[in-house]
Amino acid sequence: MTTARNLGEHIAELLNIDKSTLPPDGGDHFNRLIFAKSPYLLQHAENPVAWYEWGDAAFEKARSENLPVFLSIGYATCHWCHVMAHESFEDQEVATVLNRYFICIKVDREERPDIDDFYMTVSHLLTGSGGWPLNIFLTPDKRPFLAISYLPKHGHGQGSGLMELLANVTTLWRQRSDLIDKNCNGVMEALGNISSPVPQQSADLAELCRQAFEQLQRMYDWERGGFGAAPKFPMPIYISWLIEQSRSGNKLALKLALPTLQSIRFGGIWDQLGGGLHRYSTDREWLVPHFEKMLYDQALVAFSALEAFQVSGDGLFLQMAEDIFVFVERELRAPGGAFCGALDADSERVEGKFYIWDEQEITAILGQDAELFCRFFDVTEKGNFEGHTILNIPAWLDEFCDREGCDQQETEQVLERCRAGLLAQRETRIRPFRDDKVITAWNGLMIAALARGASVSGKSEYMELACRSASFILANMRRDDGRLLRSFLNGASAVPAFLEDYADLAFGLLELFEATLDSNWLDESLRLTEEALQLFRDPATGYLVTIGNDAEQMPAQFSLDHDGVTPSAVSMMTQVLARLSYTCNRSDLADYAHQALSGRLAVAEHQPLAHLGALRALAMLETEPVTITFNGSPGKGEISHLLAIVRRHTLNGCTIRRGQESTDAVGVQVCGAGSCHPAVRDASELDTLLGRLFSAVR
Repeated sequence: MTTARNLGEHIAELLNIDKSTLPPDGGDHFNRLIFAKSPYLLQHAENPVAWYEWGDAAFEKARSENLPVFLSIGYATCHWCHVMAHESFEDQEVATVLNRYFICIKVDREERPDIDDFYMTVSHLLTGSGGWPLNIFLTPDKRPFLAISYLPKHGHGQGSGLMELLANVTTLWRQRSDLIDKNCNGVMEALGNISSPVPQQSADLAELCRQAFEQLQRMYDWERGGFGAAPKFPMPIYISWLIEQSRSGNKLALKLALPTLQSIRFGGIWDQLGGGLHRYSTDREWLVPHFEKMLYDQALVAFSALEAFQVSGDGLFLQMAEDIFVFVERELRAPGGAFCGALDADSERVEGKFYIWDEQEITAILGQDAELFCRFFDVTEKGNFEGHTILNIPAWLDEFCDREGCDQQETEQVLERCRAGLLAQRETRIRPFRDDKVITAWNGLMIAALARGASVSGKSEYMELACRSASFILANMRRDDGRLLRSFLNGASAVPAFLEDYADLAFGLLELFEATLDSNWLDESLRLTEEALQLFRDPATGYLVTIGNDAEQMPAQFSLDHDGVTPSAVSMMTQVLARLSYTCNRSDLADYAHQALSGRLAVAEHQPLAHLGALRALAMLETEPVTITFNGSPGKGEISHLLAIVRRHTLNGCTIRRGQESTDAVGVQVCGAGSCHPAVRDASELDTLLGRLFSAVR
């Protein structure tokens, strides 16, 4: 097994070795995963376990030898996936049992979310919970009968470990196949009983929003911010929805949304030196994170922070988004301009080692500035995490300076100097592994955040980053027939894109259009949306499914699409449909959105928090938008100033359109509430008009 120091280089070497001389099973030094493109699968290519990739070959082998399938699903930057790999999958004793009595398959959940979603649902049915690594025992016809998450090699006390479980399953497979078959039938029946969408002609949107808000109020941590107890996820979907509710007149909504973002920014979940945030906090205080850094978290939290800035005017939130953009450009940008998926939680096989500090170390680096830095960032000799310190900010700068009796401007300068010095020192450490896989959906979310950031801040560098990512995906992540693909690493994968890829990328391109008025981005967004309707829409019901009709299907069909840490693919696509219907004046797109939502609203009545995206889409469809049409040459320099004025105002249901192109000066016409105002050409004139028409929530 390679050391942590050169893991990234080693994965790159495995990707680039000449595989034409290797036998199909990988030969003496590798298993079949050596032929994979996924960094997660390549991490297991030198295991003694005779892994297969998901495919017909593995299941045919299981059928021909009458063996159960051991399916293990994870991802490259998953801490507990690493732990189980080191303890079990790199162990010859475990491998001997797996290779003799099972056909073993490894799946990267980020490359194949369809497989992960299906078997994660199975795990919840069988165990009531789920997590990664996700390990499922299957029959050769892909029917599941047992699910587990992380297990150590051997059990402790009364709990069994992997070795004991493998022995029990082997005995059961040989001696009581009837019980396994009965269990499989029960699982498949339960999957079939999962409710499909129920048509609903109408919904009381106001009532659903009231129920959702009351639930969030009950969950809200009024002392620490965020929702629920430990572990705490950032949940930008909640935050964005609350901000939208504040624009609709719910003033209390901001009292939940804004403090949550502030708590994230000042907690240990935020990288106080390098910017960006870790995956979630393991405690109520936002102090001790699970240290992965995922691209989708950066994108969604940045977008929420920008919305918070737009509605509040508080520069903290704009700076929060910009710090994320600096981190993403520095550490997640891939060759060609797109963005990589994630940074590992571990370095040197220790979770969080790259990010934690000791007081002595900081004193040696910062000298006389160390005392002030340590007081501000909660650094003590004892530490706050296993004898070390996770940097966090217990008090705001002005509160700290009042308490300590120090000048705020001078203190800020010292802290920034210290931060830069420690960041430079941190760069000399052994870095966490980076999963270089480019995922279409996650890039779509980051494109949207960067485009919105460019509009709000006026900084062209964010627009350049967004455009480069979009151009890379559109140029490199399509099949010859134009079909969008899921991921890219040393070439595009063969996995067809899923609904979330189409929806998130269309969303990002629509944000790019609204930020630039470049009709090419709008055309691409519309083309992707129309292609998604062909691939993912059931023409009989109008419902949207997550797997294309031209792609491999899972063993059972059911609908379990809901918002979680990332947006629901269905709710995102319906929001895109709603926005494009107004932008392109296409009532048919609104009809498609209504049809797709009709199957979600009955479920939303029972679980409104799981369907906030659907509620947001429904609000878009039911509310006449304010339409702002830009006429004139898109190359005119004043467009950026006029767009900045538009973004400065809090507009609920605002639609930006590209009107007549001419050599005339740019003119902006604002229409809403059944009337249109005369076109304006001056930025201050537009500012006055919008300020008169819309009262910003401050």
